[in-house]
Amino acid sequence: MSHGSRNSAFEDETAAFSNRKPLLLLRARIVQSVREFFISRDYLEIETPQLIPAPAPEAHIESIPVGDRYLHASPELCMKRLLAKGFHRIFQIARCFREGERGDLHLPEFSLLEWYRTGIDYHDLMDECEALFLFLAQKLGRGTGLHCRGLDIDLNTPWERLSVETAFERFATIPLDQALLNNHFDPVIVNDIEPNLGIKTPTFLYDYPASLAALARLKPGSPSVAERFEIYVAGIELANGFSELNDPLEQRRRFKKELKQRVSLGRRVSPMPEKFLKDLSNMPETAGIALGLDRLVMIFGDARTIDEVVAFTPEEV
Repeated sequence: MSHGSRNSAFEDETAAFSNRKPLLLLRARIVQSVREFFISRDYLEIETPQLIPAPAPEAHIESIPVGDRYLHASPELCMKRLLAKGFHRIFQIARCFREGERGDLHLPEFSLLEWYRTGIDYHDLMDECEALFLFLAQKLGRGTGLHCRGLDIDLNTPWERLSVETAFERFATIPLDQALLNNHFDPVIVNDIEPNLGIKTPTFLYDYPASLAALARLKPGSPSVAERFEIYVAGIELANGFSELNDPLEQRRRFKKELKQRVSLGRRVSPMPEKFLKDLSNMPETAGIALGLDRLVMIFGDARTIDEVVAFTPEEV
């Protein structure tokens, strides 16, 4: 490569970083405001290890092995162990890692805002999410709304609360039971339902089928659904929240099912997280949520891709 070509490439790269600077400044303001919000509500900011001996077994999430440990895909297991040991309100902004995830909304290394509060359920947690977004909008001088992907999103409460069953009835091309039976749930959500969510206000998509409960408890009186929700803004999924399951026997059963599915898919199998399961029976009634911080910056900054809101993409390092 000639000297001139090297200079031109450097100038192009410098211009790209210069264009990213306003969104990185916005990111810093959002992180500072997130901390202010939770500290004002008597939450304790904590840090947990990124290297753990056993991740939560999930069929379609690839944890990255490092020696005899794994980079965590979420700080969830360690945070719940703290709840079991007497903490009541905790939050964390954590670097997380998932192998093979790359796209306009995905990075293999990303940031999660995760928080847990004892004594509440997923409905109370939805209320707190609404309060967080309004707080951020006001701190950023946006009033009570934001502009994203050509849409003006009203953050005033109440936000839209839409059950998965209703969403399938309203938007899906096949019934919910058929989608579950044929393993088409995720494609239908992505292609048929997500583009219709979070258009005028953010949307809580809630009450997931019990087979997709993950680490959520089943709904008392309606065991066919789990107390789980996701948040959507302008068709973008931002967060996954639960009334948390605290039954170690049921959680072990679900983990075994996920591990069995990983074996059938020919994927790497990790150890069972025994210390987490041991502590789980001591965790009180709790609701918790993982919110993608990078995507949060995207919606407040009206960015088209996740690349625009991080200092370096994987390809730039």
